[in-house]
Amino acid sequence: MPSRSSWLPWLFTSCALFSSNSYAELSATVTAASDYLFNGVSQTDEDPAIQGSIDWSNKHGWYVGSWASNVDFGDDTDAEVDYYAGYSNNINDDVFYDVGFAHYTYVGGSNSSDINYTEVYLAMGYQSTQLKAWYTNDYAGTDAGHYIIALSHSLELTEQVTLTFQIDRSASLDDDKFVWDSNDDSYIHAKVETAFSWQSFDFAVSVEKTDLDYDDDIKLLGSVSYTFNF
Repeated sequence: MPSRSSWLPWLFTSCALFSSNSYAELSATVTAASDYLFNGVSQTDEDPAIQGSIDWSNKHGWYVGSWASNVDFGDDTDAEVDYYAGYSNNINDDVFYDVGFAHYTYVGGSNSSDINYTEVYLAMGYQSTQLKAWYTNDYAGTDAGHYIIALSHSLELTEQVTLTFQIDRSASLDDDKFVWDSNDDSYIHAKVETAFSWQSFDFAVSVEKTDLDYDDDIKLLGSVSYTFNF
């Protein structure tokens, strides 16, 4: 299957989760995207994706949520449904952290669940700079150890527009059990993303690239989201 681990990229929580002063809240987000890129690799065979999430957090920093998307791995698997929980808090006005776990599930085919797996993650941030790491000992159900480490920095261009730079490395710790299609046991992914809000909608446009031998094209990703707060 294509590269997976999360992220979780930036998918787990909204910035409200980093505030220990916010009240408990429940929200749901619906997203339409031109592709589902995970660390620069398409999970939908370069087709559009419809995604949704539901998240709960409280003023103490605890949160739980679920996220789902259509996928296309060239088999009968139709969808990915993730579940996650964690704790985030501020150490001071400049430094915050986030720690938790995520469980990835796949549905659609009789063997889709074979690639289910669980990982743990940790993020540390200073102002607008973040260092994140994810680890699993059973990547995509292959019994292979796998980690991702990512460094990102955001610039607030205006009150509505943010520009984010990110570079990350995905690596298999057991290349006899898992490698990418070209026998790479690791790869680098870089992206530049601008995000802005308009009329209660959140828009994002990113340019992304990996150094994988079989998938090194420059990719453009666009998405629009709407969040319902309850």
